[in-house]
Amino acid sequence: MSDTTATVPRWHAAGDWFDTCKCNVPCPCSFAQLPSHGDCDGILAWHIREGHYGDVRLDGLNVLMVASFVGNIWAEHTDTYAAVFVDERADDPQRGAIQMIFGGQAGSWPAQMVSMMGAEMRGMEFAPIEIEVADDLASWRAVVPGRIEASATALTGPTTPEGARVQSTNLPGAETGPGQVATWGRSTVDRADAHGFLWSREGRSSKHITFDWTGPDH
Repeated sequence: MSDTTATVPRWHAAGDWFDTCKCNVPCPCSFAQLPSHGDCDGILAWHIREGHYGDVRLDGLNVLMVASFVGNIWAEHTDTYAAVFVDERADDPQRGAIQMIFGGQAGSWPAQMVSMMGAEMRGMEFAPIEIEVADDLASWRAVVPGRIEASATALTGPTTPEGARVQSTNLPGAETGPGQVATWGRSTVDRADAHGFLWSREGRSSKHITFDWTGPDH
């Protein structure tokens, strides 16, 4: 254990992650391939259903990120930028815990993602974040009022049984780490106007993936 992780308490965070992006359905990034247009930008949202950082409870808190990059995020990529919103409802200990986990300093999968992305941060702020995920995964939605809105409905088609979900396991590029189930969707709103990120579109790729992380690493 490194000196950094030696000061990190045992922690766990599990819940819902989803994104909306500019890629066609299904987003090639989840398959560790080049994005549909050679570059990608989008909104990423995390809802912690259950979590703790030492004695600090994290249940019900939200995190949102806007990001962009050129190339394959899992291989060679450039021009990687990001900005993060942290749930303003979090008190000081919770804010510190979330920043340690999602900033990668607390180890586990987020540390790998932060290292792999190597993003230049355009900003980090505390803001109201609304996240809704239907119990049957028929839809999901995230909003930072006036700044960010991402919503999607579950993908369906002529041969998909009514009420069934289009899902993937063992994705080559699962954004929340190995062992999680992805449910595919299509965006109904994908809009950003914050920290230099600006777009508004719909009908592109979206997916919901569970996450379940435990740290620090040993």
